[in-house]
Amino acid sequence: MIDIKLIRENPKLVIENIKKKFQNEKIKLVEKVKILDEEWRKLKSEADSLRAGRNKISKEISEAIKSKDKKKSDKLMKEAKAIPEKIEQLELKSAKLESQIKEIMYQIPNMIHKSVPIGKDSSENKEIKKIGSPKKFDFELKNHVELAESLGIADFDTSAKVSGNGFYYLLGDLALLNQALIRFGIEKMVRQGYKYIETPLMIHEDVLNGVYSTEEINEMSYKIQDEDLFLIATSEHSLIGYYKNKTLPLKQLPVKNTSYSMCFRKEIGSHGINEKGLFRTHQFNKVEMVVVCHPDDSYKIYDEMLNIAVEIYKELGIPTRILECCSGDLANLKAKSCDIEFFSPIEKTYKEVGSLTNMEEAQARRLNIKFTDKNGERKFCHTLNNTAIATSRAMRAILENYQTRNGEIEIPKVLQPYMFGKKFIKKQN
Repeated sequence: MIDIKLIRENPKLVIENIKKKFQNEKIKLVEKVKILDEEWRKLKSEADSLRAGRNKISKEISEAIKSKDKKKSDKLMKEAKAIPEKIEQLELKSAKLESQIKEIMYQIPNMIHKSVPIGKDSSENKEIKKIGSPKKFDFELKNHVELAESLGIADFDTSAKVSGNGFYYLLGDLALLNQALIRFGIEKMVRQGYKYIETPLMIHEDVLNGVYSTEEINEMSYKIQDEDLFLIATSEHSLIGYYKNKTLPLKQLPVKNTSYSMCFRKEIGSHGINEKGLFRTHQFNKVEMVVVCHPDDSYKIYDEMLNIAVEIYKELGIPTRILECCSGDLANLKAKSCDIEFFSPIEKTYKEVGSLTNMEEAQARRLNIKFTDKNGERKFCHTLNNTAIATSRAMRAILENYQTRNGEIEIPKVLQPYMFGKKFIKKQN
């Protein structure tokens, strides 16, 4: 959520930003907020005047009583008695307006960073760099589903019967590989100075509204029936929710946290789920990183977080590339974002394995996360998040890129210590 001062003082800037995101239908919201805000400020001014008048009348009543002017004191007391009700009525109207303004402000996109390329959708994202070269294979490749099923390390048909599409059973060494990736990711993040936290897997709606747009909630989040609870789509949400309504001392910044969790997503938007496989599913495992920091540090930290993600896939030996997300591909809370993608030798293209985002103060404003500066003034923090490892996607990347001629899977060296020293995944009994 942007600062309403931007709409008060520079609405043209906000409108230009909306145009850059190709959301012209939202331009009218800026004028609507202006009108409602002017009405709200008028009501506030009236209430403030009444409060000042009440203080003045109190003094006059005291003077009238001292001078034993009963007629005047009775008249003033009658006037004073009516003021609280008038203030209450104004406050009720103000609260209603505040709610309306907030609802509209949630729909207005965050201001994008000046470095973000302008484009309509993901097809116009810009490649920043590639890391590692795709392997050359001299045999016919199998996709990750064929490999997993032929080796007996996953069962997608039974999971479809038990839970429906978008779920999976991991068996034997693939289940161990999943755990190896989790442990590798956690240890990597802790070595980088991130505090490991295990979070709740359910959160209240007011927290969810702070971290997601309404559209994203509707497309992704599972609601618990008859309760004010949602399953988390990522531990990012419960991690950042920890700081809701908190003011952090300056010396505590930046706060760097990492978490592993199960994640749950409906995925009913444009992407949908894969009917069979690991790439896009309703349930998956992820190691996440979240930072709460001083506004001056957020883009330096953004680069640091990207470097960590790149290092992870370098150590795994997976060819990757970094894509800068264009303006039209940024969700409303994002000021700047990039995707990390692995090379799929099956599709001969790159597929997303993670996403890095700087929301600047937009998310902190929604969740009321502040810090106290050197002058004792409370200001909004900047918040960032990044995927360390989404294990299902990382497993697909490993299965495809590390398959051998005889259909086995070579285990990346960095994961072998977590796999009881095994160097290959072979056919399971």
